[in-house]
Amino acid sequence: MTGRLVLVGTPIGNLGDLTPRAVETLRDADVIAAEDTRRTRALLSHAGVPAGHRLVAVHEHNERARAAELVDAIQAGATVAVVTDAGMPGISDPGARLVRTCLEAGVTVGVVPGPSAALTALVVSGLPTDRFAFEGFLPGKATARRRRLAELAEEPRSTVLFESPHRLADTLAELLDAVGPNRPLVLARELTKLHEEVVRGSVASALDHVREHPPRGEYVLVLGGAAPVEPSDEDVAAAAGAAVAAGRSAKDAAVQVAAELGVPRRRAYDAVVAARGNPGRAREPGR
Repeated sequence: MTGRLVLVGTPIGNLGDLTPRAVETLRDADVIAAEDTRRTRALLSHAGVPAGHRLVAVHEHNERARAAELVDAIQAGATVAVVTDAGMPGISDPGARLVRTCLEAGVTVGVVPGPSAALTALVVSGLPTDRFAFEGFLPGKATARRRRLAELAEEPRSTVLFESPHRLADTLAELLDAVGPNRPLVLARELTKLHEEVVRGSVASALDHVREHPPRGEYVLVLGGAAPVEPSDEDVAAAAGAAVAAGRSAKDAAVQVAAELGVPRRRAYDAVVAARGNPGRAREPGR
């Protein structure tokens, strides 16, 4: 008989967000793999679920070694529930390596969805949510950190980051250098808790706020996307010339240039006509 691995989302602050299905899964599990067994024991007590001897510590320092043990237990028929201190396992928390190990062993992996600090901060931020990127914690090493910040300077999507209170001011200062003072930024802390705080503004105003109010607790940052850069006439002309040189018709070349550079079809077509040696403003076929 083969068991299964179940990732269980847990509250990020308000214990009332623990779902009935999560309670049922934790009650029925043979093993509960927990990032911090003390915090999970308290959560189980709140939910009225006996912990017994089912708790096993699985954290960033032992996940690789524990994974093989848990796979053996699952293949012997056990149901293993995975929880972290808060939120969804595997999102800037232990769980991802365990999932990969289970999948490689042909073990069934399920999930009981629950709260997510990243999504909670994103939807309350007021910034665009149709497209977004999740960065989690920035790299600790200076070189990798600078490279990631340079990428954020050009990222057009809203970006969600995590940061600890003792690093927050330094991170905001680095963000200011990388993306400028006016990029929209939202700071969120204590989400779903009694003293929830959401500060909306810019990178510069967020840094001023943190310098005036010493940070407490874990923070979620939602950074607004970079403003789109309008292609120059030279860029459009170069793309039109390349399309014409490739032998495309005026209409096909205009479609290609418009798609590549995100410019209006009319502008692309005029550039193509110019590239084909027609100095006049021609009418695009089919328009």
